[in-house]
Amino acid sequence: MTLDNVLLFLRKLIDVSFVWMFFYYILKNLRNNVKMVLLLKGIIFIVIIKIISVWLSLSVIGILLEYVIMWGPLAIIIIFQPEIRNVLEQLGRSQLLGRHKILTLDEREKLVYEITSAIDYLKRTRIGALIVIERDVSLNEYIERSRKLYADISSELLISIFFPNNPLHDGGVIIQGDKITSACAIFPTSINMKISRRLGTRHRAALGISEETDAISVIVSEETGRVSIAIAGELNYNISNDDIRMILIDELSPKKDVFLEDEENEEIIIPKKEINKSNYEGKGG
Repeated sequence: MTLDNVLLFLRKLIDVSFVWMFFYYILKNLRNNVKMVLLLKGIIFIVIIKIISVWLSLSVIGILLEYVIMWGPLAIIIIFQPEIRNVLEQLGRSQLLGRHKILTLDEREKLVYEITSAIDYLKRTRIGALIVIERDVSLNEYIERSRKLYADISSELLISIFFPNNPLHDGGVIIQGDKITSACAIFPTSINMKISRRLGTRHRAALGISEETDAISVIVSEETGRVSIAIAGELNYNISNDDIRMILIDELSPKKDVFLEDEENEEIIIPKKEINKSNYEGKGG
């Protein structure tokens, strides 16, 4: 094999790798964007109808679909410009190497303990709160427009931030790693038509940021004192502190398999996602 052949192979390998990386990040961000997923489903539906029309020789519907396919890309760019921009922004905000800091077991337990302790007090005193925890998708865009703190996580600090008449109590708190990065953060509200009208701005903002990123949003209702959590565009409403703790521990843990041993000392591989899943599956709504 000559040097030219090796270089040619490397160029093709790099070319294919970049293409796969491009599609990987697009699909990864599509999964976190509800509106873009619906758009993708609509495109797939049109393509399927087009294939059926060709197979069954349906000339009228075939001609109409040809015009749709011809002018569809331009219409999509014009109509869905905000959604396309959001996907591109998410690609820019994504951290290629994952979360900016991988928490140790002690740090993760301390983080969850401080959050749940604060939530317990806020729930009992009916003080509204919105706590957003960053994961792989960066929240720097929202941090730039909020009040920066960068303080060690503590339940006392979280309670004082959301205490009534505190200048920082409006908006949400952003947590990066084991630090409270900012307060007074404003998030996009969800426009999902299936959301109950009884839910206020806090819940809609929590759902909105969970639809656009992979962040975890914890909400305490000021009116009812109920605690909810939003992940991946889904809201678990009115759940207990124990459920909150189990969900946070599970979602913040490194996504790796856990090895257990049975009575005969044989290794059993259990996906970590299944552990404690029964503790919160089906809760809320």
